[in-house]
Amino acid sequence: MSPAHAIPWKPDLLQVQPVQTQPAGVALLEARGLTVSAPGSPERPQVLRDVSFTLRAGATLGLVGESGAGKSMLGRTLARHLPDGFSVDAGTLRFGGEDLLGMPADDHRRLLRARIAFIPQEPTTALNPVLTIGQQLQEHLLQLGVAKDEWRERATEMLAEVRIHEPAQVLDKYAFQLSGGMCQRVMIAMAFAGDPQLVVSDEATTALDASTQAHIVKLIRSLQQQRGTGVIFVTHDLGLAAHACDELVVLYAGEMAERGPAKRIFTRSLHPYTQALQRANPHLTGARRLLFSLPGQMPGISDFSSLKGCRFQPRCAVATDTCTPHVPAMREVLPEHHVRCVHGAAAPEPLLAADASDATLLHAPRMSEAPFLQVEGLSKTYPSRGWLRRNTAVHAVKDISLSIAPGEFVGIVGESGSGKSSLARLVMGLETPSEGRILLNGKALVARAEDWERRIASIQMIFQDARSALNPRRRVQSLVTQSMESRPHLHSDRKARARELVGDVGLAPDMLARFPSQMSGGQRQRVNIGRALCDLPQLLVADEIVSGLDVSVQAQILNLLLRIRREHKISLLLISHDLAVVRYLCSRVLVMHRGVVVESGETEAVFANPKHAYTKSLLAAAPPRDLQVRWPA
Repeated sequence: MSPAHAIPWKPDLLQVQPVQTQPAGVALLEARGLTVSAPGSPERPQVLRDVSFTLRAGATLGLVGESGAGKSMLGRTLARHLPDGFSVDAGTLRFGGEDLLGMPADDHRRLLRARIAFIPQEPTTALNPVLTIGQQLQEHLLQLGVAKDEWRERATEMLAEVRIHEPAQVLDKYAFQLSGGMCQRVMIAMAFAGDPQLVVSDEATTALDASTQAHIVKLIRSLQQQRGTGVIFVTHDLGLAAHACDELVVLYAGEMAERGPAKRIFTRSLHPYTQALQRANPHLTGARRLLFSLPGQMPGISDFSSLKGCRFQPRCAVATDTCTPHVPAMREVLPEHHVRCVHGAAAPEPLLAADASDATLLHAPRMSEAPFLQVEGLSKTYPSRGWLRRNTAVHAVKDISLSIAPGEFVGIVGESGSGKSSLARLVMGLETPSEGRILLNGKALVARAEDWERRIASIQMIFQDARSALNPRRRVQSLVTQSMESRPHLHSDRKARARELVGDVGLAPDMLARFPSQMSGGQRQRVNIGRALCDLPQLLVADEIVSGLDVSVQAQILNLLLRIRREHKISLLLISHDLAVVRYLCSRVLVMHRGVVVESGETEAVFANPKHAYTKSLLAAAPPRDLQVRWPA
């Protein structure tokens, strides 16, 4: 495309009108009886069964459910990017009146480039590791018709819109030099660059801190109001979905369990599965209670053909004999509120109370006053590269001191780029401090082989990006017991330990034979966690340990960590964007901003009565559980 016909540079992304607009309220995307089947013998299992919905222009449709429920499969169907052997066996999918499934492939590709955009779940995988962020944005913008001499200014503005600090410098960096949250914001900027009519957001806010999450939701709403953009919002956070979405579809094992207005489903969920998801979420306010985790696991594709009747029945607390013979129909039990359950609107309240004997997990005292780990005056400074920035330096961590006692859980919160992950890497020994020291059991750690062995025997890290952390050539059984390779163990011992670990983190035994590429993002993260727990270290350094997990598995992992603390005096340094998770797990919290701890103290005291303006802004950015309370986004 010549510069004369190029899209002009946008001084403000929210003020530019798109090439094609759709009047608000008009049907933008319609699915009717959509059924997708996987290869199998003798019967092809249906991974999506009878899915129907209408997304109107300017509206947001939320897809909620556990990992493996079919949320991402719906997006892959929309993109016509199904795995080999998978096919659409029934139903229709229309976009703006056009048949997405029947149109020629070239027309479909042009549609995806110009009118439909995707924000992927794993940004660090989606970004090319050998190209700078600027090179990737340049390629994307040139394809959209931006003039060659304008792409850099346009790209800088795009990154600023998604709250990336110093966007001009980020253009010259690679994906591995950015945090997971910053990579996600780059992908969001790319998705909105072409003024799409439909954006499919696959867990786009999962890796973001609360303030950036609120800003992104506000950005999406602004686009919708001005351009009639429709959004499919895939998330495992019911609370966020209630604020961000107009309508919700709750999926379970490829079927719609519940569909209706988002706020009504959040305040009056009718399906037992939706109710269970509600009780699995920690809260930022109110009384702390032990989280409920659903028994069993989401059935795998190989199990679908053997499930009779309601697919949720094996895990349902109120299942009866009437749930098994036939697949329940999707019924409208309230105006615009549909439920696939034989009980309908009269479903009895599930017995989801936590075991009283486990309630003490929330109140376990610190098991020793003597600190296990001490950090004193720790700093890390990176010299800036490039001839334009010779006299500047980046202070990733500056003068931080903390201590952790056996059995103590300490949380670190702050926006992306605040230095949380840099502090974790220093504690692990993956980075060398510029100043300060780290003491393990009262003895300073220095750059010696014996100190490195002492460190890895006592401290294990759970990394944020499970795909990058797991060897793609190893099966799960080998991955979770990887630390046992350095010691002589019988093969049977290792296999038995692997089965224990996958059970602890909520995976089915048949997962042991799989490779990471055969698992969902949430399942890979559970393998990552199980591997770190193999030898029960003294300290776990957890970098966004549950950010990629659905709420039911999150509850299982959080409760698992509490049990391990009680039984083995394990300590935890938890880095998280989710303030409610930090409140649930941690007795103390440190708030970081641009490498500095701006506030610290007992978690309940800091969250109930914050003193620093930055802490107040983080708490205000979290979606309130009370939908009557105005959320800044």
